Amino acid sequence: MFGIYSLYEAFGYQAYVDFGYLMLLIYFLCMSAVTFYALLQFHLLYLYKKYHRENPEISYRQYGTSDRDVPFVTVQLPMYNEMYVAERIIDYVAKQEYPKDKFEIHVLDDSTDETVGIVASKVAELKAQGFQIEHIHRVNRQGYKAGALQEAMPRAKGDFIAIFDADFTPRPDFLRTTMPYFDNEKVGIVQTRWEHINADYSMLTKMQALQLNVHFTVEQAGRSYGNLLLQFNGTAGVWRKKVIDEAGGWQSDTLTEDLDLSFRAQIMGYKIQYLEKLGSPAELPVEMNALKGQQFRWNKGGAQNARKLLHLIWKESGGRLNMMQKLHATSQLLAYGVFLWVFIAAVSSIPLAFAFSELGISTHFLSFSVLGLFSVAGISYTANVTAALNRSIPPTFWEKVRFWGLFLSFMPISMGLSLYNAIAVIEGLRGKASSFVRTPKYGINTEKQSFKKATYVAKKISWVTIAEGVMSLVFLSAVIIGLVTGNTAFVLFHSMLSFGFGTICYYSIKHLNLS
Repeated sequence: MFGIYSLYEAFGYQAYVDFGYLMLLIYFLCMSAVTFYALLQFHLLYLYKKYHRENPEISYRQYGTSDRDVPFVTVQLPMYNEMYVAERIIDYVAKQEYPKDKFEIHVLDDSTDETVGIVASKVAELKAQGFQIEHIHRVNRQGYKAGALQEAMPRAKGDFIAIFDADFTPRPDFLRTTMPYFDNEKVGIVQTRWEHINADYSMLTKMQALQLNVHFTVEQAGRSYGNLLLQFNGTAGVWRKKVIDEAGGWQSDTLTEDLDLSFRAQIMGYKIQYLEKLGSPAELPVEMNALKGQQFRWNKGGAQNARKLLHLIWKESGGRLNMMQKLHATSQLLAYGVFLWVFIAAVSSIPLAFAFSELGISTHFLSFSVLGLFSVAGISYTANVTAALNRSIPPTFWEKVRFWGLFLSFMPISMGLSLYNAIAVIEGLRGKASSFVRTPKYGINTEKQSFKKATYVAKKISWVTIAEGVMSLVFLSAVIIGLVTGNTAFVLFHSMLSFGFGTICYYSIKHLNLS
């Protein structure tokens, strides 16, 4: 906190000023990167709104429930230790309004707990009812989810493969609605929009829903409508089987094999058809440590894919990708670095706050970063309040109030995740390998259900959680000192960071099973 003043005393005024300029440069570069990314997101918002203005009604063609000429589909359900939701996902897939002799179910089970018996019992039950269903149990878990998907490929009879994670509850018309789009030979993947069966469970799930709604409306739909590269989201979608093979198959050298394979397929010229109005409900993580694990995997996997794919995107010379596609694809892959940039900016802002007066630079110099905040706010508002697929009537006053209350809490708490996710990004960029840690789900749909005694709840406090608590105190001290000394340029920013880190630390400890 007092490092810059100590530097002044030890090395003199010039060192003090030079250090201040260094911190200013670091802060400026980080916030410039965040702002540039936010402005590209705003372009996606423009594409999203433009499409819906020109297409106020969106409808999808479906196969009939008795249609005998529909293609055969293999539905794969990869899972690992999912005792609370394994039976549910199998039941939902079995309810598909699709000819029973035109699809098979493969449960790709890497479990080491009671899940194995639960799945075996359910598979036997459905086999007796005439379903084509198979329990494929691995004991080595080699390659994690990607390994399970790749090993199961030779056993799939279908020319199309639908994939669902264990926490999903797909609509019965999922296959009837997605499969007609493969009549276009250039469509290699059909992706549907995630919905949330427990969005109102807690403030934590509400904030996750807010963020994911942005991805599955403005981002995914905006990219689709702008003919940009999308990503397969790992679940709630269907692949043309030959595209998986042609693109190099499922590979386990990153933690986000879905992003990896879908980009490789699009670089080859295949298209992802995104169905914004076809929702696929799923369960959101209900406790902080599960959410942090999911965030870590997504951010580290994203950074790994940036290492792996960026050069493939920019050296593509077959004319399949134009400059705008390459630019947005780069932004999408580097987006996982936003948390790293935010964390570095946060740390550099502490000494910078007390150096502004000596540098002779107005704090208004950095006001450009507000553009990013306005962009994020506008995108979030569109995705969660006025999205065309959600409503045909204007939002009420209280709906707007609820959104802004949630958004104003979401911003600092997302900043509080910056340390944890920055570590993930650094590990990904360094190429550090780590195991695939799945996000535990507990079959929780209502506020009355509890997860505290569930088997998969974390039991130990991590060093990162302790560091988050320390960061909260550091930024709280910066706020107090800033108010006392009159250096108030970053008081609001530091207040948000203190609240965010403190909240993440508090719930990380509260949601432990310490019994």
